[in-house]
Amino acid sequence: MQILSQDIKYLKGVGPGRAKVLKDSLGIETVGDLLYTFPYRYIDRSKIYTIREMVSVVPEEALQVESAIPYIQLKGQIVDFSDEGKGRKRRLKAVFTDGTGYVELVWFGGLNFVTENYKVGYTYLLLGKPNLYRQMYSFAHPELDKIEPGFSNPNLGLQPIYSIPGKMKKANFTSKILAKLIHNAFDLIPNGQLQETLPDYLIRRNQLKGLYYALRVAHFPTVSEELPQALHRLKFEELFYLQLDILHYRKGRKSKVLGFNFTRIGENFLSFYNDFLPFSLTGAQKRVIKEIRSDLNSGAQMNRLLQGDVGSGKTIVALMCCLIAIDNDFQACIMAPTEILAEQHYATIKSLVKDMPLHVELLTGSVKGKARKQILDDVSTGSVKILIGTHALIEPTVHFHNLGLAVIDEQHRFGVKQRAALWQKNNRAPHILVMTATPIPRTLAMTVYGDLDVSVLDELPPGRKPISTVHYCTNGLEKLIDGIRYQLRLGRQVYVVYPLVKESQKLDLQDAENGAQQFQTWFPDFKVGLVHGQMKSEAKDAAMQAFIHNETQMLISTTVIEVGVNVPNASVMVIMNAERFGLSQLHQLRGRVGRGAEQSYCVLVSRPQLSEDTRRRLQIMCDTNDGFEIAEEDMKLRGPGDLEGTAQSGMPFDLKIANVLRDNDLMEEARHVAEKVLEEDPQENLPQNAVVWQQLQLLKKNKANFSEIS
Repeated sequence: MQILSQDIKYLKGVGPGRAKVLKDSLGIETVGDLLYTFPYRYIDRSKIYTIREMVSVVPEEALQVESAIPYIQLKGQIVDFSDEGKGRKRRLKAVFTDGTGYVELVWFGGLNFVTENYKVGYTYLLLGKPNLYRQMYSFAHPELDKIEPGFSNPNLGLQPIYSIPGKMKKANFTSKILAKLIHNAFDLIPNGQLQETLPDYLIRRNQLKGLYYALRVAHFPTVSEELPQALHRLKFEELFYLQLDILHYRKGRKSKVLGFNFTRIGENFLSFYNDFLPFSLTGAQKRVIKEIRSDLNSGAQMNRLLQGDVGSGKTIVALMCCLIAIDNDFQACIMAPTEILAEQHYATIKSLVKDMPLHVELLTGSVKGKARKQILDDVSTGSVKILIGTHALIEPTVHFHNLGLAVIDEQHRFGVKQRAALWQKNNRAPHILVMTATPIPRTLAMTVYGDLDVSVLDELPPGRKPISTVHYCTNGLEKLIDGIRYQLRLGRQVYVVYPLVKESQKLDLQDAENGAQQFQTWFPDFKVGLVHGQMKSEAKDAAMQAFIHNETQMLISTTVIEVGVNVPNASVMVIMNAERFGLSQLHQLRGRVGRGAEQSYCVLVSRPQLSEDTRRRLQIMCDTNDGFEIAEEDMKLRGPGDLEGTAQSGMPFDLKIANVLRDNDLMEEARHVAEKVLEEDPQENLPQNAVVWQQLQLLKKNKANFSEIS
């Protein structure tokens, strides 16, 4: 593997300058890193069209949806160049013909390169996506290859296309240049001999292709029929090591981490269940409490993820688990990511146990002076049975008498060190229950939260009305305005959310401020509040509190409304520029309404021209309220790395080519193989598995093990 560990700067065509760009943009430092940077798609270049054929293959109406426009390959000559505009507005144009018609070529950047390399009268092979400008087909920044006279149609096969970030583009890197460097890397491997990263017996048993063949074909397939087996080998290997690491860690954890043994179901739990529970538990809640109860009574530390869609009753489950801890003479705490959420948890739980002799307290950064000192004293003596708060719970001044259970709400908001600090409040780690309203498909949850057991609340309480979701375009808002007016006159409240993209914060803020003025003009009899990311936290909290207490009837926001914020009177969620949100984000926003007894509505507002994928995304929102179904569709459309940023940051090591949802069947297969390896080699010393344990350690070394995070 020495070739793979070679510094990338010594590869032909790289050098120190390009090496820095590759490292900063794609994290490529070695030849191995380069070979494991895969194309995200391939273009079939076996067909060369005439311009006349292109017009029938890509008619004008097909150019309306950018994502549907195919790559077209032409062969012809540049017959004219023109230079237009000055300064930043300067651009180059060329006329290209093959004798059957004319197209326009245009460049907005890299103009010196264009003038030096492309000349009138020469013949070129052109590749690009056509567009229509002033009734003429045009290509922006096409790929051009000079062709000598006498050239005939070659079988160019499949061309790999690599993702090129902005930094690389600025350094004049293209997908084609990256492909050339990868070619150079393969030239370093003598006779195609590459040390295997899987043992021979696993390769034979699972009918896998060799590593060199798989890598070579993944980058440079001759025909599309070669790809499936090559990609199968590479994906299987990634998923095998992913599952092996998870199983390996879980095996070690079960034997290493002792937990408090909660053997009793006592007076507090039974009294609450029999006398004070305001409604019957759903079947899902009963099942989950039983799963948690089994963990708490096992003698090992519980690490469980509780997933539940908005309104599925996670708080009740958390409270009943806290009561089990209290019945066994321990304290419990609930940690939320923001003061508003902590206050809402406190108000809800305080209300639920108001007739029980339980000391419940709230500790946030806002609690100061004598009140804070009294709470800290009561926590340290054990008088406080349930402490609810924010990051304030992990400050050094907070000393629990005997913390037995920690409930962490919206886990991805807390860093590794913060969770570790909570554990260090005891000489033995408390049981951990992580709650999230972000729906994650079970397959992905088992991977991202690999060392956590997963419980799912997949049932809403009876009587809850499903939210009605509709899609309007910006050129037809009359119905929206009428609908909002009707709801406001009924005494309801309305959220209006604008997207916030870091690259254009000023524009987004302007959108929201203009929007707030516009909505105030449309609804002069009602008060409109505004929340945006550039406000100080005190002002933001004040605006949120005004909405919570119905002092403002409409809330315009550039930021995602806090997950968990509970305003039962809010019955309408309007999402502007909905096409700029992912499915999971849209579902989270929709979950801010539908918390009261009245019918609630979610309105998705977008521009009229949408790509096929975007239109499908918005239609899925209109068709279903099921968070798990939406999460799965989101991953199919966008991949796991975009799922609220959770998946990719949570992986034990980066997945370069596999997708944990789309390759679900292969992941199950890889998991079974990993289980068998662990079963047959529990001591990790069988000679045939030496390469397995060596490769696993190498992968873990290259990325910190995720199992430390929870």
